[in-house]
This record gives sequence, structure tokens and C-alpha cells, in this order.
Amino acid sequence: MAEVPSTRILPLGSIAPEFELPDGSGQTFTLDDVRGPRGLLIMFACNHCPFVIHLANALAAFAKELDSQGIGVVAINSNDVEKYPADAPEKMLEFTAKYDWQFPYLYDADQSVAHAFVAACTPDFYLFDGELKLTYCGQFDGSRPKNTTPVTGDDMREAVRGMLAGEAPLPSQRPSTGCNIKWKAGNEPDHFTK
Repeated sequence: MAEVPSTRILPLGSIAPEFELPDGSGQTFTLDDVRGPRGLLIMFACNHCPFVIHLANALAAFAKELDSQGIGVVAINSNDVEKYPADAPEKMLEFTAKYDWQFPYLYDADQSVAHAFVAACTPDFYLFDGELKLTYCGQFDGSRPKNTTPVTGDDMREAVRGMLAGEAPLPSQRPSTGCNIKWKAGNEPDHFTK
């Protein structure tokens, strides 16, 4: 389990890239379908990553909190499912059922959405305000599968609180850490290092 940090190349203030992706059952969602009136949390995830699994239950509860605050939530799986069949769309349905993810979990088959967001790892988090401007790109909290730090979502909660209060983005945003996105051969972005 090699830890890979987020690239954090998408600048704060960037408008969320448009997308149209299916979930595990084939239902299609667009950016407008998943956004809330006060914002949107996008997370790049996959089924087999220990870092995602470590946060999965907390993310389910946190998504419900965000929904009550008018913030949409969506997860996107961009992994190469031929090499990593545990991340296949039908397995995504099993994952959402197991962890009670009541938000859309979408499949980025050609990895174009991961490229548009300059995503690098799972999980990789992007918080956008009501105008879909990026206000936070960082970790959920300091908890990791192999440390004893409890899962609290403190970093993300502070980012949401500040965003809803109309404050400037947090000056210190610690990048997400997780497993690298499993790129298809020849599809690795220029910034990606193995």
C-alpha cells in the first residue's frame, strides 16, 4: 500500500469541470445533477483502496450532513477496471450498499474526468462553493489506515464551515493521501510519477 499525495494542481477558484458519467447501474449524472445550491463535494474513490475503505463509513455520514446544508456529494471511480476488476461498476454497487453511500458513485471509464480535475489519488477531495468555484482541495482529516488518529473529518469540516460563512479558502490545505489512480497504459497524465 504505497501512499501517494494529491497533486493539488487545480488552482483554488477554478470552476468545476463539466462531466457526464454513469453510475454502477448505468444511470447517467451530470455536474448539474449532483451539485447542491450551496456547493458540491467531489471525491475520487475506488472500491479496493484501503484509504477509501478506512473513511467509507465516515463519508456516508458526512454526506448526509452536507446534504442537510445544501451541499451535494458525488464520488468518481477512474481506475482501470481491466487491471483492477474489484473496481468494476457492478462492484461499485456492492460498495455503495455495504457502506450506505446514498450519493452518486460514478464511473469514469476513459479517465477524462480524472484528467480534468488533475486527480492523483484515492481518495482525492474537491470542495466547490455554490458558484462551483474550488474552495478546498485537501485531506478529509489526518487519519490513515495505519495510524491511530481517529476519523473526524476535521480538515473537511473546517473547509465547509469557512465556505458557508463566506470566508476566504483556508490558507493551509494539506493534500489528500491515498493510493494512486490506476491509469490505463499510456493514459498517465504528464504530472504523474510512478
